Amino acid sequence: MAQQVQGVIARAKGEPVRIETIIVPDPGPGEAVVKIQACGVCHTDLHYREGGINDDFPFLLGHEAAGVVESVGEGVTEVAVGDFVILNWRAVCGQCRACRRGRPQYCFDTHNAKQKMTLTDGTELSPALGIGAFAEKTLVAAGQCTKVDPAASPAAAGLLGCGVMAGIGAAINTGNVGRGDSVAVIGCGGVGNAAVVGARLAGAARIIAVDIDDKKLETAKNLGATHTVNSRSADPVEAVRELTGGNGADVVIEAVGRPETYEQAFYARDLAGTVVLVGVPTPEMKIELPLLDVFGRGGALKSSWYGDCLPSRDFPMLIDLYQQGRLDLDAFVTETIALEDVEKAFERMHHGDVLRSVVTF
Repeated sequence: MAQQVQGVIARAKGEPVRIETIIVPDPGPGEAVVKIQACGVCHTDLHYREGGINDDFPFLLGHEAAGVVESVGEGVTEVAVGDFVILNWRAVCGQCRACRRGRPQYCFDTHNAKQKMTLTDGTELSPALGIGAFAEKTLVAAGQCTKVDPAASPAAAGLLGCGVMAGIGAAINTGNVGRGDSVAVIGCGGVGNAAVVGARLAGAARIIAVDIDDKKLETAKNLGATHTVNSRSADPVEAVRELTGGNGADVVIEAVGRPETYEQAFYARDLAGTVVLVGVPTPEMKIELPLLDVFGRGGALKSSWYGDCLPSRDFPMLIDLYQQGRLDLDAFVTETIALEDVEKAFERMHHGDVLRSVVTF
């Protein structure tokens, strides 16, 4: 039987979000209803509110979440009622050409729940990234649920659902950072600092954090950066080269998503080094690089979408590291807040003094 719960809705571009009653239907075939325990406030949710993703208002925001499976539909075998799960926005199909080639992390036909959650007047909601977890309960495709150790803190575990996974994956999966490598991370917000953590987990010998904010650089240092560069006062390309014997870093991770910082990343890498773009640009942005430099410097220019993660592979492994004390996910939780404080969390995001505000239920 359909349930009424409270959720955070963005009704129109730029308008403050508000809490409204939503209708969550019973799960159909291949679907699950999850009782949300925690959900991080990600910049992508703000993009939705500002109309930066699309204009399919009203949106049910929230996507960086963990919770407990309450009910499942017909044919669901991935999870069962009572499982503690992290939600992801890329349920793989298992049938597309990427999946058939053994590369499900690149699945070209990911899917979400087929049924729609609605407002009480029947208006269909667009769940953020197919999840919509700023709500007491949400309906998702069962493949969007990844079972992990229930002893993990929901506030910390849920962050693997988006930003932290994107950063760690940019280093480990996309950048293939190896033992002894030098790594530079440009942009030390939540994703960039997660890339610092990923580089440390992978065994990088030198991790250079670059940002214009000393507070963010201090956080990066606490999370494993061996060196920091404030690019307001120093040329980041020259600084990275100086810190790497004049060569440049083996891997440079760009976590800002702007043409000028991408160009810095391109020239801050060593010959045959790798650039990883994990920062999200806006549609009008363009880059211009001398083609001879692209050719002559060799190496690889990569994009990292969701950290090239495969949730079924990566989430349990990272939660195990968290439980062992080797991955400090708690450090990314700046504050826990109530559902009605999401709009205030968006305001704090602009000031740059939080890694993550996390809604807890």
